Amino acid sequence: MTPQATVMIAAPVSSGRESQLVALLASMNRHPGEADPANSSVPFGQFCQLHMARFSVLHARTNDDIRAHGVRPRPWQPTLVFIADIDGDPDLFLAELCVRAGHGLRQIFSHCRDFDASCDDLLAWLHQRKQRPAASYVNWRGRTVQQIHEEAALVHFVRQQLGAVAAPGQVPPEPRALHRQLRRAMLAELADLRLRLSPPAPTPAGWWLGNLCHLLLIPLLGLLLLPVLVLLAPFYLWRLRHLERTDPENTRPPAPSHLQALLAVEDFEVTNHFNVFGQVKPGLLRLATIKAGLLLLDYSARHIYHRGYLTRIRTIHFARWVLMDGNTRVYFASNYDGSADTYMDDFINKVAWGLNLVFSNGVGYPRTRFLLKGGAEYEAKYKHTLRRNQLPSACWYKAYPGLTAVDLDNHHRIRRGLENPAPSERELREWVSLL
Repeated sequence: MTPQATVMIAAPVSSGRESQLVALLASMNRHPGEADPANSSVPFGQFCQLHMARFSVLHARTNDDIRAHGVRPRPWQPTLVFIADIDGDPDLFLAELCVRAGHGLRQIFSHCRDFDASCDDLLAWLHQRKQRPAASYVNWRGRTVQQIHEEAALVHFVRQQLGAVAAPGQVPPEPRALHRQLRRAMLAELADLRLRLSPPAPTPAGWWLGNLCHLLLIPLLGLLLLPVLVLLAPFYLWRLRHLERTDPENTRPPAPSHLQALLAVEDFEVTNHFNVFGQVKPGLLRLATIKAGLLLLDYSARHIYHRGYLTRIRTIHFARWVLMDGNTRVYFASNYDGSADTYMDDFINKVAWGLNLVFSNGVGYPRTRFLLKGGAEYEAKYKHTLRRNQLPSACWYKAYPGLTAVDLDNHHRIRRGLENPAPSERELREWVSLL
């Protein structure tokens, strides 16, 4: 199995250079916000391990909201962020990125405050500006870009064969005969190298060992701390409830111009991209709570929800939560299927408590009750808050346009069905339903 990883580079933009940077990033697009895979600056389509990528400029649009807590806002320089979701080793990807797109990257990052155009070692500069997520999510760990393309080609071939079988005037074969016919056709294509279905690569030993240690050590640490946590729980809950009653909300709707800027780069594809950037509420309790919430979220995504679902949500391809600026700000970025409204509705209806666990520690969030209730359950307030803190992507790339996370799962199940020489009646019915 090839594990997936995320790469994030962040660098402040030089004063007075942002408009030039945005124009350069826009020149890499074929539609507003959608990258041309063959653009000359960063030819995303040349990277066989790259699932999705984006360039975004992070603005602290709601920076003044923290004044309601009696705290002076921290200054924030607009910051260029590059995110890539990849197969395999992120260091190898960055090295390849510098080889294939070094000139374009130098042009892009020359708009950043601490970039030296004469810098000989671009790779070292990128490594120095990597941001590690506090939590990340992969829809299906081990599903590579290569596998996605191979299985999509298989399904395209199968549906061509079905078109011939279901031609007018012909009686379609019964399911088992259809399975045998399509399986023979698939094996013939594989033998002639017109189709390819690569077996999974071996799981890297270091990654496997690290994942096992993470699986065991986090619960062990929780058990060791349990007596202390039980002792502190009454004081924590008392203080938390006081803050929940008194922390100010800011649930005003976004300005029409801001909402229009977001809508301009949404819904040109079945998959959308999401950036939310806000401030963590002041105080050690809120910082400890968001860190604990992100730790639990990361553990769950790593060991429980890594086969197509984040709790009951199937539409998210990749997501990450990053604490920035000395843990005073949080950045959330995701790739999801469907519209922004249906995406927000999914969370509200299926996992509002999970949103509250993390985002209720953000400035302006709707008030919660003991973290889990309220908050995102107030639909209009939640959507207004999210949209106010949302930012557009300047340039976004997806390696398999037109395919949703559900499509990818169905393609894999069709492949498994054809690879099975003698499916049971139940397996056969399920397989036929996917066609």
